[in-house]
Amino acid sequence: MLSNKPHVGHKVAGCWLVLFLFHINFSAGSSGKGSQSQDDMHVIHNNQLDLREIVFVLQSQSNSYHVRQAERRRADLLKQAHTLTEEPPMVLLLHSLSDNEGDWSILPLLPYLSYSFGKNSSWIVFLEEETNVKMTKLVQVLAKFDKNKEWFLGKPLHDEESTIIHHYAFAENPSVFKYPDFAAAWALSIPLVARLANKVRDEPLKSDFTIDLKHEVALYIWDNGNGPPLTAVPELCTEPEDSPHTLSHCATSLSSKPPLCGEPVNKEDVFVAVKTCRKFHSERVPVIKKTWEKDALFLEYYSDHADPSIPTINIGVPNTERGHCGKTFAILQRFLSSSVPDTKWLIVVDDDTLISIPRLQVLLSCYNPAEPVCLGERYGYGLSQGGYSYITGGGGMVFSREAVVRLIDSGCKCYSNDAPDDMVLGMCLNALGLPITHSPLFHQARPEDYAKDFLAHQVPISFHKHWNIDPVAVFNKWLKDDLAASDGLNKSAKTEL
Repeated sequence: MLSNKPHVGHKVAGCWLVLFLFHINFSAGSSGKGSQSQDDMHVIHNNQLDLREIVFVLQSQSNSYHVRQAERRRADLLKQAHTLTEEPPMVLLLHSLSDNEGDWSILPLLPYLSYSFGKNSSWIVFLEEETNVKMTKLVQVLAKFDKNKEWFLGKPLHDEESTIIHHYAFAENPSVFKYPDFAAAWALSIPLVARLANKVRDEPLKSDFTIDLKHEVALYIWDNGNGPPLTAVPELCTEPEDSPHTLSHCATSLSSKPPLCGEPVNKEDVFVAVKTCRKFHSERVPVIKKTWEKDALFLEYYSDHADPSIPTINIGVPNTERGHCGKTFAILQRFLSSSVPDTKWLIVVDDDTLISIPRLQVLLSCYNPAEPVCLGERYGYGLSQGGYSYITGGGGMVFSREAVVRLIDSGCKCYSNDAPDDMVLGMCLNALGLPITHSPLFHQARPEDYAKDFLAHQVPISFHKHWNIDPVAVFNKWLKDDLAASDGLNKSAKTEL
């Protein structure tokens, strides 16, 4: 249970604020092209905001690559701050705040943020590792809003149609509900943080599953109309940092160049395991053969029936209608045997997963296979009650050899062949203290299940499900790499890679 006190043993990343010898005050001007009408309730023209009133929270991860990325982002923020004031603002790295696995889901963290910063701060600004910030511009933007009121600010996303990843919320009119694009940064005023912190303390968080965090945070804040909706802030952007619009209007942007991680990993270093079954040999496997199979040097299809025409391998586990835990653990054991090539990386996918192997090779260049890397789209179960994170299987699960060795050596096993493999793996990894590393470039669902503006600044790696789509056409549109696509990957503004 959460208490009124901060997490025990906090490892706060940043510099504690002290009283300024010199104050830097920013005012929201009431003139110019960017000004808004006086009838706009959220414009406070004479509102003044000190840089010290903002707490930045980088939504960082504990994998060594992501720690380096977050440290660079923090260094940039502090460098900008030092040009404006003698005292830096607080810049926190989320992964280092405590040992609580649920911190990445934000809501369990609110009591700590309220307790630690509620008295001397006005805003909590959340941003991702790749979010560029113009400090002066951001302070000017925040100064437009009355810091004594409840505000939930961000770049709005909305669903075109009701979607499974949002539990078909707002089915009659999905576009009516707005939720923030985390890559653009988002902000909560301290009065809102304080009220939400009390709610988190007093009322157990109801949802067992954390699937799309940005949507779920927005739902929790909105609270069926009892809380504030997301307020759109046009200056929070996801365009490249060097675009004309960004240079003239934006307080946040995305990097124009991907981080320098080296050359893509070799095909010889990647082994792909496809989970299938006899009934899908003629329906789903041909889609893989028409799309991405040719890009994988080492690939095997694991089934309940050996079909030499594909070929498939009978892994020795009967097919189950759901879960497939027995099959997945058999794949992990086979990966460490002499039956397959000795590779650094294992990719486990479903037979209805659409994936770009070349883009995955680029992504993996950022990670050290000597570390226990477990990579994919991160979900959570029971995070507010000491639960665990897991890689959702449909988008593809990526493991370094070291991670597989530790999993198998631990003796962790399925409680049944039809147990949910991704969740059992999550429990095992949590027990071993091995972190799940999240990349939003993996997708558990189809492209139409995600907001268009969210996908617009991505170069996606995978999608999942053939339901009501032409999977070959989806692959060709979203994942096929010709020369132009490869160049686009290298110039991508979205740099979770």
